[in-house]
Amino acid sequence: MVQIAPPPPEAKEASATGGGADSRPATPAVRTPPVWRELLLIALFYAAYMATRIILNDPDGTQEAFRHAQQILRWEQAAGVNVELGLNQALLHHEWLAVAANLFYLSAHFVVTVGIVVWLYRHRPHHYVWLRTGIMAATGMALVGFWLYPLAPPRFLPEHGFVDPVVFFDTPGLYSSGASTAMANQYAAMPSMHAGWAIWCGIALLLLGRAWWARLLGVLYPVATVLVIMATANHYIVDAVAGVALILLGSGGAWLAHRSSGPLRSR
Repeated sequence: MVQIAPPPPEAKEASATGGGADSRPATPAVRTPPVWRELLLIALFYAAYMATRIILNDPDGTQEAFRHAQQILRWEQAAGVNVELGLNQALLHHEWLAVAANLFYLSAHFVVTVGIVVWLYRHRPHHYVWLRTGIMAATGMALVGFWLYPLAPPRFLPEHGFVDPVVFFDTPGLYSSGASTAMANQYAAMPSMHAGWAIWCGIALLLLGRAWWARLLGVLYPVATVLVIMATANHYIVDAVAGVALILLGSGGAWLAHRSSGPLRSR
């Protein structure tokens, strides 16, 4: 009688799982940091960011900020990129558009960015940590710019033709209340973190968005933000370029650091 040897343990395991020769190890689940820790980290970082801006706010030391504003205008005129005044004047001809721009400047900077952070945490955990680290690093570097190069925004330069649409149309705005005006450092225009955070949101949507409309939003939102910050006379184009450069630097460094520690999935 022919005896058949029992299959080796490996074969038993393969047949039990149905894997056979083509079986592949299951993809390990991605462990995102605990929600409470991320919320605490973001809250502490944002509190430090705002506190630093308040500390750097020196109402009596504005001469340097206005001198820098004159420098920026001269540089832009020499380079032929002084587009802020034209955008500002065009906005003033359309009250509904000016009101929308004021509300956009007031809210989108926070609402959209927080929304992207939550989306990354829940749906793109492979990329959440390096993107979060990138925006924090860039924002931290921006504080150095606020300290070293205080800058008066265009809306503080009526002699050059700039008009603050919040004041002109008496609409809600980021600095429309006395409390926000007193607490915020309005001379922290360089670099523009409105532009920086917007390009960060755009990068996340372009790289990781699956729907066509998400990738389209990744293009339109940063463009709209840059147009709004200049048309509302809150920033110069140089501020926007500096903010975008910081985000690219911070996010690029964070991506390289996390890539070296392990493979990243595309989506």
